[in-house]
Amino acid sequence: MSSGPSLSRRSSLADYISAIPRPRLASLRSRKSTVSLHVDPYTPYAVYQQKMFPAILRDADATQKLLEVILDTPGGRRSVSRLARTCKAFKEPALNVLWRDLDSLTPLLGLFPSTILRRARRPGLGLTKPPEKQDWARVLAYGERVRSIAYVESSGNVHPSILPLLDEHKPAAHLLPGLTALTWKVESAASLERCRMFLGPRVESVVLEVGARSTKLNAILEEIAGHRGLTAFSFTLHTNLPDDFTDTFARNVELEKVALTAPGALSSKVGKWAAELPQLKTFAVDLSARTSTAVEGFFEGISPGSGYSTPSSLGGTDSGVFSGDELDFSEARKAAVRLTRDGPRRGPFAKLSNLTLTGDAGNLATFLRHLTSPLAQLDLVMEDPPAPVDWHDLCTVVGERFADTLQSLRISATSASRFGELVRATSRGGDLPLRELPLTYLARLPRLWRLELDLPESAVFREQDLAHVARVCPAIEVLRLCPSAKFPPAGPPPPITLESIVPLTRACARLHTLGVVVHAAELESDGVYATREVCSRSLLRLHVGHSWVRNPLQAAVLLSHLAPYLETLKWFNEKNRAGIVEANAVAWARVAEFLPHLQHLRLSERKLQPPPAPYVPPPKADKSIDATVLTSDAAVSVYPDVVEFAVQAEPELVDFGVQMIPETSEASIDATPIYVEVEVAAIPELHEQGINAVLETEEKGTDPLYLAASDTASDSSDEGINTQNTIPSISMFIPSAATGIANLTYRVVRFYTAPIRFVFSFMPSMPLLSKFSGNHVSLSDYDLKYASEQEKRTPASTEPPSPSTSVAPAPHTNGSAIAAAISPVCQ
Repeated sequence: MSSGPSLSRRSSLADYISAIPRPRLASLRSRKSTVSLHVDPYTPYAVYQQKMFPAILRDADATQKLLEVILDTPGGRRSVSRLARTCKAFKEPALNVLWRDLDSLTPLLGLFPSTILRRARRPGLGLTKPPEKQDWARVLAYGERVRSIAYVESSGNVHPSILPLLDEHKPAAHLLPGLTALTWKVESAASLERCRMFLGPRVESVVLEVGARSTKLNAILEEIAGHRGLTAFSFTLHTNLPDDFTDTFARNVELEKVALTAPGALSSKVGKWAAELPQLKTFAVDLSARTSTAVEGFFEGISPGSGYSTPSSLGGTDSGVFSGDELDFSEARKAAVRLTRDGPRRGPFAKLSNLTLTGDAGNLATFLRHLTSPLAQLDLVMEDPPAPVDWHDLCTVVGERFADTLQSLRISATSASRFGELVRATSRGGDLPLRELPLTYLARLPRLWRLELDLPESAVFREQDLAHVARVCPAIEVLRLCPSAKFPPAGPPPPITLESIVPLTRACARLHTLGVVVHAAELESDGVYATREVCSRSLLRLHVGHSWVRNPLQAAVLLSHLAPYLETLKWFNEKNRAGIVEANAVAWARVAEFLPHLQHLRLSERKLQPPPAPYVPPPKADKSIDATVLTSDAAVSVYPDVVEFAVQAEPELVDFGVQMIPETSEASIDATPIYVEVEVAAIPELHEQGINAVLETEEKGTDPLYLAASDTASDSSDEGINTQNTIPSISMFIPSAATGIANLTYRVVRFYTAPIRFVFSFMPSMPLLSKFSGNHVSLSDYDLKYASEQEKRTPASTEPPSPSTSVAPAPHTNGSAIAAAISPVCQ
């Protein structure tokens, strides 16, 4: 028995290489044409090595794609690195692929000499001394290949002391000149500033996450905004968004991807700024812990003009007619949208195609209700479980707004919902209570090819849900309905059986990946085997997770009929998931053993079936037909019938009276003022003090005053009065007006000093007070002690002489002076 040709790769490659013609050099043939040469059939490997580059690496893009595919396989990075070390032709493209994307600074730190590293195998532990100029040679050489790098401070794989050393002793302003994408997630303000040495001139994408507010944050944002080629920016801040954030990035009109997760990201300024970005295609915003009013405020600053809320809007239902019987034009406008969906969009977010929202279902529906963008991918991070009303509104809005454009819909749970699941899984609290999430609310999505739901609690689906998805999503290719859900063994089994996926295999001709938890129970009837319409040619991958199974052989037989071309069957076992049911894992392992043999048997049987009868076209014969059109002229007299029709329209008036009597109420209020009597002891403090009030006198002689005798004086001389000794009154020399002013001043002074004099009346008498009081009070013994001799002689009760009283001649006090009594100015 002859053996067939060998299938060894080495022999096949050798046969292929030996068949390649080897051209000879013309110059050698011309020189040694007369010499007979013996050609050795052995050809060294170096010849094939020289010819490998033009044969395999002819297309650089194809080579890069091939290396990328190898890199994504398990152990792919090690394979590409070995390929770069063993083949010079693959060295440069392999190194470019290996160093293009770095998820840490550790590979770069490993390029420093081992003499300055604390531990050569763990370069992230730090450096023993600052690097010198020659130590940077390998770092700069390989740094030119890096296009994307990430630094996560919380991971702890890089010591905090390394970044200051690199920043202080770097040989150039930017360590990675060819860097285009930077991911920088830090908690401290000192580490935030170190990102500047990676912000090269070619940076296009920046992912910045800051834990605490720093004073230098605004300066970092301004430097990032200074890159005019910036196309993607993601900013996460645990404190309030800076007030001048929109002003800082006002000139970055080339932004295509924006993600904001910070308090204040829903302000009207941010909404207006994002809506005015002409090239924005991907947008992500966090709506967690926000009210519906705050979500509505995001669209307040967006200027109208898109036609969304006008009667001519394609997305609205307003016809512009104010009537009670409002007609619904939504279906007609949806048809208009289908006809014009390929044309330019008006309004905000005109080019938005990828949207990621985080929050509860109510806020998600509120946000989506304001959009008319042609969304192709929608990622919703929802709080689980959602309220039934909010889930219904969310499904309705998605169907109404994006039915003709949506291609991918992924719904997952928030971190808070995941944390509750983790706490319950790690404690003895038991399994999570699973809830039902109806999918029958979804509207028709003809372009949807991916539908993924991954929720910890809302993981119960029914058979009618799968049938509805198969009906509204005919183009579905990837369908995952919470494949990680776990039904407790003590509870009820999963509602979906293995037979329930028949509507998907029958109606979805493109479905190639399916993930769902099923109950592979006994079949109720064998009718599913009676037709081949339920067999799926496209289903290649099936993930059953924690599914239940009773009869492994029967489950394998049914799968071989429904998916005869199935390639991958996954389930959870003790190696990849804790808390599994061992009986189910063992049963699915047996299903995986039976399935390939049953598939091969079914495909072989189908090949043995007789082929369908060939199509025989009906017989044809040539025949001529006279198809001359007969025409004739005819005149028609047309007179329109005019009908006059009048309608009398009188509005019906109805008088309607409403009697409005205000309700009044009486209330009594006690408004008696409250009096409080307070006694205060007011005892004046008295102090006795002696004052020497003796006036200084000076004796001086004066000549007697002689006045000329008037007519009146001459008349009185006859009566025997001596005119020489008569002194006229002072009022004779004071004008009457001045006398009145002085009298008024005196009375005012006495009026305002009356309280003072009243208080001092209770005190011992003093000479000055007696003068102040007008000398109407008799002098006491104390007053007489300090009074002058003239005051002592003058009695206290003596009244001043009146102006009409004649003045008697007084004795001379100094020989020549005459004592005259002057009447007071005021009485």
